[in-house]
Amino acid sequence: MNNPTLSLVDLYTPIRHDLAIAQRIFDDELVSDLLVVNGLCEHIRSYHGKMLRPALLLLSAQATGEVSCAHHTLAAVVEMVHMATLVHDDVLDEADERRRQPTVSAGAGNVTAVLLGDHLISHAFHLCSELESQHASRRIGATTNTVCEGELLQNHLRGDDRLGEGEYFDIIRRKTGALTAVCCELGAFYAGAEESVVQAMYAYGMSAGVAFQIIDDVLDIVGDRRQVGKTLGRDLSLGKLTLPTIHCLSAAGPATVSALRAAVTGRGPCQPRQLRQWLDEAGSIEYAVSAAAGYVEDALRRLDLVAPGDARSSLVAMAEFTVERRY
Repeated sequence: MNNPTLSLVDLYTPIRHDLAIAQRIFDDELVSDLLVVNGLCEHIRSYHGKMLRPALLLLSAQATGEVSCAHHTLAAVVEMVHMATLVHDDVLDEADERRRQPTVSAGAGNVTAVLLGDHLISHAFHLCSELESQHASRRIGATTNTVCEGELLQNHLRGDDRLGEGEYFDIIRRKTGALTAVCCELGAFYAGAEESVVQAMYAYGMSAGVAFQIIDDVLDIVGDRRQVGKTLGRDLSLGKLTLPTIHCLSAAGPATVSALRAAVTGRGPCQPRQLRQWLDEAGSIEYAVSAAAGYVEDALRRLDLVAPGDARSSLVAMAEFTVERRY
């Protein structure tokens, strides 16, 4: 970012009031007459963290037009969808911690976590149905389909030591890029922007989302657990190749490649410190960060159709934050 002291709180300044409204809608929608459900929903409020997706939706709206009540509702909807994916991901990744709190699956079991994720998705579409237009329901429905397909593809390819960059990018476009893209698209669409601008915002969100996931995968290897706030080092232990490890397999020496393939397929051990050494020697961390930076540059080019202003400046800085973040 141009100013390294800026935080996400600063970048959300143009839509701070709108984000607070969306948060209230989120909270009100999840109120239940069952104490057990309220307790679980209260627990996942600690998952909110960066609130990137609702913020992107609201900033995209303000940058291309005006924020409306529909945007407030949609910001709550996309956060519910995102929360559901986190709860389900923690089950798939056997994670113990998120946002420095025990995951739902660690505290209440996998069955409860899966049901809670389903509960969140159900509420997201219930809330979305309140809008006069069903355009958002269709787009978010299509996007959740894509996210699920990405998860299914990744699960199918676990333990495959031949996974290439093409398959990796296909997975993360579906798993992460699709949701950030539709957030920006819907922000512009419901602000009444021209179709070319709506599509540009979709492309901005896709590239920013892909960059975000690449850095997430890097942080799984090199991040500080106290800063990142979730269980780290799970990707390789679960047989999931990410961009740094894919690059290492193509750039490292035969002995390293053989040991890394054994770790991916479960035939051999791999300690985090050893993995970090292999990746550093092959230049794989730098390669992945450089790839993420390229996607950020593409995202910024997509904003050429957006008029200058505080919201556009925040969108620029948020894309740059994607690569610079440590959490």
